[in-house]
Amino acid sequence: MSAQPAPVPLLIACALGIEQFALRAGGRGGAGGPVTVLRTGMGPAAAERAVTRMLADPALRDAAVLATGFCAGLAPGMHPGDLVVAEETRDPRGTTPCVGTELLVEELARALPGRTVHTGPLTGSDHVVRGPERSALRATGAIAVDMESAVTLLSAVRAGERPVAAVRVVVDAPEHELVRIGTVRGGISAFRVLRSVLPAFFEWHRSLLLPRR
Repeated sequence: MSAQPAPVPLLIACALGIEQFALRAGGRGGAGGPVTVLRTGMGPAAAERAVTRMLADPALRDAAVLATGFCAGLAPGMHPGDLVVAEETRDPRGTTPCVGTELLVEELARALPGRTVHTGPLTGSDHVVRGPERSALRATGAIAVDMESAVTLLSAVRAGERPVAAVRVVVDAPEHELVRIGTVRGGISAFRVLRSVLPAFFEWHRSLLLPRR
């Protein structure tokens, strides 16, 4: 009898303590392999350092990587608690295609019935985006923006061939800007949604057939 291949790890990267807390509150059962929830710290530089360091660990060398957490919606009509599944992530250093977008949309709709799921490009920024800058980013075709997803996925694929994806929860939008995450109803709504996404992430993870070196 041939030996079974080792389970492929899943690395879920988020920036903030509140995001990590929401994900841990959602439980770990149902994953197809070892799962690590990494808090990278805020901003692209911190995300790049943290993800690169984690993927240097031989135990995570072939890990699938999924970036998640909160984001700012760019499209009119978006609301706090809406979900964004990236078709690709973008920043000035390049564009990273995402894997399994359709599956993630289906699984998120199953896990969170009634929640709106948006798909499209997710762009990166090195600062919190407000006001007119939102419109300028929307004009590029992006539907949402955050500070870590693009560099997380770019760092991941530069460290080796692997499936990558990004799923974000809208915490503010053009008509619903927040002063601080978690201080108003929109932030609470986004937290509750993020707490419920892990089943969809695990189904995405189980569905993947990673190329073996």
